[in-house]
Amino acid sequence: MSHFFSQTIWLVPCYALIGAILALPWSPGIIRQTGPRPAGYINMIMTLTGFIHSLLAISDTWKMPPQYLSFNWLHTSSLTISLDLEITAVNIGALLLITGLNFAAQTYAIGYLEMDWGWARFFSLMALFEAGMCSLVLCNSLFFSYVVLEILTLGTYLLIGYWFNQSLVVTGARDAFLTKRVGDLVLLMGVVALLPLAGTWNYTELAAWAKTAHLDPTVANLLCLALIAGPLGKCAQMPLHLWLDEAMEGPMPATILRNTIIVSTGAWVLIKLQPVLALSPTTLGVMTTIGSLTAILAGLIAIAQIDIKRSLSYTVSAYMGLIFIAVGTGQTQVALNLLLTYAIAMSVLIMSIGGIVLNNISQDLTQYGGLWSRRPISGICYLVGAASLVAFPPLGGFWSLIEMASNLAPSYPFLFGVLLVVNGLTTFSVTREFTLIFGGKPKPMTVRSPEGLWAVVLPMTIMMGFALHVPILLSQWNLLPAWETLDLTVVSELIISTVVGGGLAAFIYLNDGITKPIQLQPKALQDFFAYDLYTAQIYKVTIVFVVGLVSQLIAWFDRFIVDGVVNLVGLATVFSGQGLKYNVSGQTQSYVLTIVLGIALLGIALCYPLISFLH
Repeated sequence: MSHFFSQTIWLVPCYALIGAILALPWSPGIIRQTGPRPAGYINMIMTLTGFIHSLLAISDTWKMPPQYLSFNWLHTSSLTISLDLEITAVNIGALLLITGLNFAAQTYAIGYLEMDWGWARFFSLMALFEAGMCSLVLCNSLFFSYVVLEILTLGTYLLIGYWFNQSLVVTGARDAFLTKRVGDLVLLMGVVALLPLAGTWNYTELAAWAKTAHLDPTVANLLCLALIAGPLGKCAQMPLHLWLDEAMEGPMPATILRNTIIVSTGAWVLIKLQPVLALSPTTLGVMTTIGSLTAILAGLIAIAQIDIKRSLSYTVSAYMGLIFIAVGTGQTQVALNLLLTYAIAMSVLIMSIGGIVLNNISQDLTQYGGLWSRRPISGICYLVGAASLVAFPPLGGFWSLIEMASNLAPSYPFLFGVLLVVNGLTTFSVTREFTLIFGGKPKPMTVRSPEGLWAVVLPMTIMMGFALHVPILLSQWNLLPAWETLDLTVVSELIISTVVGGGLAAFIYLNDGITKPIQLQPKALQDFFAYDLYTAQIYKVTIVFVVGLVSQLIAWFDRFIVDGVVNLVGLATVFSGQGLKYNVSGQTQSYVLTIVLGIALLGIALCYPLISFLH
């Protein structure tokens, strides 16, 4: 009985699925008397049940060796696929984070979607998200991880397209789905190719195999590059990053999960596969290169945006780039710490911004200002979230970034420089957003902007409290680096990048002597970053053009060649049938004509060699 909760931890994803099923009767047109609200309350109860179960189970696994469960799923003569589960304190801690954030997002949705009649669909999809993510962190099989990632992609598509009567929403959902399909298709190739090489999809067994594996360098490179393709799209890394920006058309409560946990699912798979990826130094180099480029460029793009949700989405891509750098340099524990501190900080930022957008009906930063006196709770929450995201001592992000910087500085000075730049850019970006929204004088859009409903403010405030307590939790879990082991030069440089980034943004955007909005010179440089490096236009003249041209060629071939042959056969059949019907008409002249034509054709056939010889 002492290990009951840990042995039954697989029930946590089931709770969410049960909630999703029980919510369906409250869809519009089925139960109208009560309205759609019971669908949300049922899902919240099931999510809270999963959170409590995980909380009770973590004490069973604390400082205990991993426990493993296995369920046979498919068995044939030459293939056995089993659903393997790994139960550790880290996995159950991830369950607590997922269920806790989902419960906060569901509470937030009560206020945000107060007048929406699609509660059953929305909360069911949120439950699908929760079930998929909980299954992923418990899963110890690459094959089933891939299956879960596909389910999450479907959930992403449906949640982005929640308000499907808007054209931008439909476009965003479609692009997100297709962009992820590109990475997932290549990932599937890697998953299939790995089995005959390693003989298993079990993460634990893969790690043991990787220690002694000797692969041909070309095979190792192709295999590992395929394995990082899926996470590349999930984590919104360049060039598969545009979907996250367009996904902002979905409801803000879903954005809380998508921009904190969903984008981290690809990073989770990367961390689990790190021993295999280490077989290919080329792949590790590609990961750090892509992560560095995405982190820096996304940080610059975020600064150039006037849409607050777009700005936050590029900050997400930048931090996922840091995760790629951490995994590429073998810092899996640092990557896990960064995922934890990032998720809590970003959830606070999104909640504080979401309540403001809900009341002011605008996402344009240039229309905001002076909200500090009107929405102090939102302002304080935003400040705590922003400070927790960057290297601001002593909050959570500071410790994660300091540990990463300390590991990079001696061996990877260039990547350490990238980290300094990204931290400075991120600090500049979040400070810029804060000053534009809360600083300055009120504008017409912000003259009347009170704090939102309790359902919007309460989860935001509670998550702010968690953000403030993250350092204490890290200390209790022995995850804080020892202060005496840190390089004070590295610590100082990282803190200076935070001060410079935040101070520069505050000076520019709180200074009435500087004309707003800021106009960079040359204007082309500002447009270059504002329009996301013209990535969408590059897609149109390259990939979209090639796909369109190939599609037109295939359509022409199908219409004139394939259909032409079929139509020719059809016409020949019709003509032959029309001609042969005269042979069964019963009229003597028809039979005589047929005999004469047959004799004539036979005579021509017999005489053809003689005629050819005479010529």
